[in-house]
Amino acid sequence: MSLKDQSIEIREGEQFDNAAVERYLRANIGDLPPHMSVRQFPGGASNLTYLLSFTDSANDAPGRQSKQFVLRRPPTGKKAKSAHDMKREYTVMSALNGQYRLVPKMYLFCDDESLIGGEFYVMEKLEGIILRNELPTELSTGEQKLSPDDLRQLCMNMIDGLVDLHKFKWQDTALASLKKDGDYVERQISGWNDRFVKARTPDVPECDKVMKWLDDNKPQQVASCLIHNDYRFDNIVLDEKNPMQINGVLDWEMATIGDPLMDLGNSLAYWVQADDPQQFHMMRRQPSHAPGMMTRDELVEYYLKQSGHSVDNFTFYRVYGLFRLAVIIQQIYYRFYHGQTKDKRFAGFGFVVKFIDDYLQKQISELG
Repeated sequence: MSLKDQSIEIREGEQFDNAAVERYLRANIGDLPPHMSVRQFPGGASNLTYLLSFTDSANDAPGRQSKQFVLRRPPTGKKAKSAHDMKREYTVMSALNGQYRLVPKMYLFCDDESLIGGEFYVMEKLEGIILRNELPTELSTGEQKLSPDDLRQLCMNMIDGLVDLHKFKWQDTALASLKKDGDYVERQISGWNDRFVKARTPDVPECDKVMKWLDDNKPQQVASCLIHNDYRFDNIVLDEKNPMQINGVLDWEMATIGDPLMDLGNSLAYWVQADDPQQFHMMRRQPSHAPGMMTRDELVEYYLKQSGHSVDNFTFYRVYGLFRLAVIIQQIYYRFYHGQTKDKRFAGFGFVVKFIDDYLQKQISELG
């Protein structure tokens, strides 16, 4: 079994005009083998990601493709304002090419929505391992088994990659245009509260207590740096021969100039550790529960040590990250609720929002 991320047949309702894309790529990239095939990557619940394979023969086996690319496009249906901005993601990654080693090469951006019903970009396909909800068998029991000490070191390597990003000198690059006036923390809390109100469906709670607590407990922004806003193992590509080595970071759609501790809070929202409630494990997307993986508190401690930042209490950033995750889940569920997507994975997302709201209410109640 391959450790590499596996593609699938394209899901119903998420197909596009293959011939139109092929013509566009041949006109703008050129020098491509004669046969193109398209498959889909199953991960992710927001933007759609496809594998484009160009081969010398239509019958070439999967391992014999001459050239491969990845195409990213927004989901179908109504989208939240400013969400799924393909041009933004392409611009950020293009600006980082050659300056931050963990970014794949970008090839082209297309804003002609008539081709496939939305904007899209095409980038290099990074070869390697992407960790999903469980460790692959080869890494848990096979010849490449990672010990608890290995997994702890892998956590450190992951955080080191985030620290390096936060230290990136963005001021004299095209990324400077991403910086907005005012306090980033203030803008994020008001923005995510507003997004939830607009995306709320009648079958989910109002989340008013959590939103008020966040608004009442905002700290000042600690720094202005380049942040990823979706940094986690299932957006990280590990080297297939040396899984301890990080080869790339994907999904830069929400990258911006912001607060580093807010970025870490976003990452920890997805970090489900072994002693978390079962409901969290049901929505876990990375093997953060495996023996040897750091706890959230240990990740925070290590990040602060490596970055030089300090904070007396990380609770605000933890609550913010989980609430932001609930809003993202609700925005996806809104599309399912209104029949704008047929993806059955989203059917239970309303229950997830309710669970997160209940969990956060208990957390802030304990704080007094």
